[in-house]
Amino acid sequence: MTDCSRKIDFRPRAAFLAVAIAGLLGSGCSLINDRSDDYATAEQSRALTGIDGQPLPRQRAEFPIRAVEGSGTLANQVPEPPDLTAEILDENYVVETVDDQSWLLVNDVPGRIWPAVAAWMNETGLAVAQDSTQLGLMQSEIVNFSRRARDLVGLDEASADEPRIVVQVRLAPGVRRKTTEVQVRPRSVAGSPDGLLPWQDESMDQGLEEDLLENLSSFLQSREDSRSYSRAALAMDSEPRVTLLEATAERDQAISIDLPFERVWSEIRRVLEDENIPVLDLDQTAGYFLVDGRPEEDRRRSWLTSWFAGDEVAPEATNRILLSEEDGSIVVTAERADDYNGSNYSRSLITRLYDYLY
Repeated sequence: MTDCSRKIDFRPRAAFLAVAIAGLLGSGCSLINDRSDDYATAEQSRALTGIDGQPLPRQRAEFPIRAVEGSGTLANQVPEPPDLTAEILDENYVVETVDDQSWLLVNDVPGRIWPAVAAWMNETGLAVAQDSTQLGLMQSEIVNFSRRARDLVGLDEASADEPRIVVQVRLAPGVRRKTTEVQVRPRSVAGSPDGLLPWQDESMDQGLEEDLLENLSSFLQSREDSRSYSRAALAMDSEPRVTLLEATAERDQAISIDLPFERVWSEIRRVLEDENIPVLDLDQTAGYFLVDGRPEEDRRRSWLTSWFAGDEVAPEATNRILLSEEDGSIVVTAERADDYNGSNYSRSLITRLYDYLY
């Protein structure tokens, strides 16, 4: 009778297998063949051919390189990418003019432009005789005593009765956020000034001012990589010219701009053009723009409906933008046009204007 309850002891066999594996590992042998270096000694096999001796179709190149007659240098030369530097610099340094006022608009904060303007004055022979970061004002030495400075402002040969001239430069935060406006103004003086003269609003020679601004623009562009920062000029960055006024009982939300009326008119007109807001009528004397204040997608939807209906596609006067003077600043408001009964876009218009300016 067979004893089915008898157990087989596997311990001797397991012990033997463990000793064998340890021996293989200890001797550096491996149960798996290492083929990582075979490629170094491998020989290239012959290409498979058909009965006619030609390579089989699967061995032909799927994307053959076409033969090029001659050197092919010009034919296969990769075109260089377009140079966008000039466009960027043109946008970052723009000489603007409104009436008898000209300025250089720089896409940077006054704290970084201040030392660069001082370097321009010193390098051109004007030299900084007086300055005030609180006023954003620099004043040169008397131009008449420097040959380079005389050439810069266009003075002819020196004479005893020629007027004495100094050049003032004024920096201020731009209307748009993180920009700087720089004005340059030569002015006649009776003698050597004892201190910093007040800024003169009237231009002595606007053409000369614009030439000086162009010269300054070229200098700033050439020194972009080495521009430093003036801690003393930080105060100019904290006084924005554009402020959003919250709604009151007397009026809705508005924008206050600390600039002359002509400048504010020009800036608002620029915003309307850049934001593609149609202007149907305007009157600078009365201080208003009559515009289509609907968002572009609403205008497009309305115009598409009119087109299918066979009507003439045209903008619609929905709002009037008003400019008025209050406490020395220009306040910009918006209201619904008289003959428009649709939705009121006044608040969204003010928001769009403020977002662009600030």
